[in-house]
Amino acid sequence: MTAPSKKLPQPRPSVHFLDMPGLHRKHHPKPQAALVIIAHGSTLNPDSSEPAHRHADCIRESKLFGEVVCTFWKEQPGLREVFYMLDREEVYCVPLFISEGYFTQEVIPRELGLTGPVTHRAGKTLYYCDPVGIHPSMTGLLLHRAHEAAPEAPPEQTTLFIAGHGTGLNERSREAIQAQVRRIRELPAPRFASVQDLYMEEAPLVSDWSKLTKTEHAVVVPFFIADGLHSYQDIPVMLGIEKEPTRAASQRSVFREYPVRLHDRQLYYSAAVGSDPLMPQVILDQVADFDRRHLQSCDS
Repeated sequence: MTAPSKKLPQPRPSVHFLDMPGLHRKHHPKPQAALVIIAHGSTLNPDSSEPAHRHADCIRESKLFGEVVCTFWKEQPGLREVFYMLDREEVYCVPLFISEGYFTQEVIPRELGLTGPVTHRAGKTLYYCDPVGIHPSMTGLLLHRAHEAAPEAPPEQTTLFIAGHGTGLNERSREAIQAQVRRIRELPAPRFASVQDLYMEEAPLVSDWSKLTKTEHAVVVPFFIADGLHSYQDIPVMLGIEKEPTRAASQRSVFREYPVRLHDRQLYYSAAVGSDPLMPQVILDQVADFDRRHLQSCDS
């Protein structure tokens, strides 16, 4: 007796970052200007600052700016050192943060002495851009991470979870993730059976993921900048992948393999969205958007 043929799952449509709406495909060189990538950094996890340095290296190699540097809140070089690090008088400052909030609206402006989107200080003109996480082209990175983590998972049997920190102290943190959920749900060609948000510190909780979907496959993309303390060590415990926090990613010789079978589901967990190699494009998009909103309007 011949065994019935197994129906192969239909692969998810290929998603290329350049196909996503909101992306500026061409970026004009600014040799007269410097780019400062502002990140949080960490004294607890050695991998927190790695994406910022890597993205800066990528943009530096493109020669789009005369100077490209990183500065941090919790690591060196600190925010206030930016005035001594650069020779260029025009300086674009892009926060490598997931959302607007306490750091982007209070800490960074205070430390840099910003008075608005454009600030003249210490012989320099500072252009303060929006954080990368709220740019529309972040949707492309989320889809890229999801597809990378679960390339064979059939779309009609897959739930996409976007996981964030969540906090009652700042609603903007939640808004950024919810905006991405809406954008992916509204795409012309559905890529998942369901798209939902999850949080570490508020409902819907990361630990409740299995109660929120009935699909065979679940893909969790951490909406964080780095594969650091929260995304690589805390969330896997909340999902049930690990029993206790592991060492940092860079300190492990073997990386996790997916999917894992949990709660009768196939669970996939991606790397942090902010560590995606395509993130430099989003940084450049925020610079282009700043010019369009604040500088071109002044010239017209």
